[in-house]
Amino acid sequence: MIKKYLSLVTFSHTIFALPFALVGFFIGVMHTSEDLSFRLLGLVVLCMVFARSAAMAFNRYQDRDIDASNERTQTREIPAGVISPNQALGFVVACCVLFICTTYFINPLCFCLSPVALFVVLGYTFTKRFTSLCHLVLGLGLALGPVGAYMAVTGSIHPSVICYGVAVFTWVAGFDIIYALQDESFDKSKGLHSIPVRFGSVNALNLSIGLHAITALALLAGSWLLYDSELWSRPLHIIALAVFIVSLGYQHRIVSANDLSRVNRAFFTTNGSASLVFGVLVIIDIVLSNML
Repeated sequence: MIKKYLSLVTFSHTIFALPFALVGFFIGVMHTSEDLSFRLLGLVVLCMVFARSAAMAFNRYQDRDIDASNERTQTREIPAGVISPNQALGFVVACCVLFICTTYFINPLCFCLSPVALFVVLGYTFTKRFTSLCHLVLGLGLALGPVGAYMAVTGSIHPSVICYGVAVFTWVAGFDIIYALQDESFDKSKGLHSIPVRFGSVNALNLSIGLHAITALALLAGSWLLYDSELWSRPLHIIALAVFIVSLGYQHRIVSANDLSRVNRAFFTTNGSASLVFGVLVIIDIVLSNML
């Protein structure tokens, strides 16, 4: 049964947002000059898992009829009968409660803001029914990761972390537009909204490129605000930036309006790998700098 729920929320895709949240956490540790708290780290990871699981399961619950009529999504757990709608909804409620309870043990600010975070990540599900800006709402939900993790450590916000949040916001919105290209015709037939539906495939890809250009600039700005002129003396961080920015260009190279056969490679493999590499290298760089 656990395996079914993990599949329901595509747990493996947690890799998209978690590395950036951990970067926010370790930046917070660096700024407080305190020893790493594994208890607090565990709580932050649990918050990410509970919030994302609630959002994904709610999306699957709310979209169950849409998924059942879309050939690409008919095998998902609810339309396939693997998990019932009531079971999925119960899982959503449980994850929301666990998320709020976990924030209580972090600090009062995170606890007070926890309903706001849930409102954003759960609200994304409804947006495709009335606005083509749904991709931006998804991006906003994941952008809360690095900002929230930093707040969990410091109880405040730093400009560099805001820049990383902007980077996640535009990065996720950009690759979600690419992913939505697969359902352009279906969404039109069902009256659903997306950037590809409103502007067409070519313009949607151009908008995605523009969003990812902002991602690159936001990453550079965040890193500069974090280290100032010392950035150029931190090779691991420079490599992390280079890998991520190159991956942004690569996914646009392998996907075109006339060839969507490699969308999954761009969406899952490229973005997941880039996020993981970026997170690991930046965290190692921060840990090493604190040890010296």
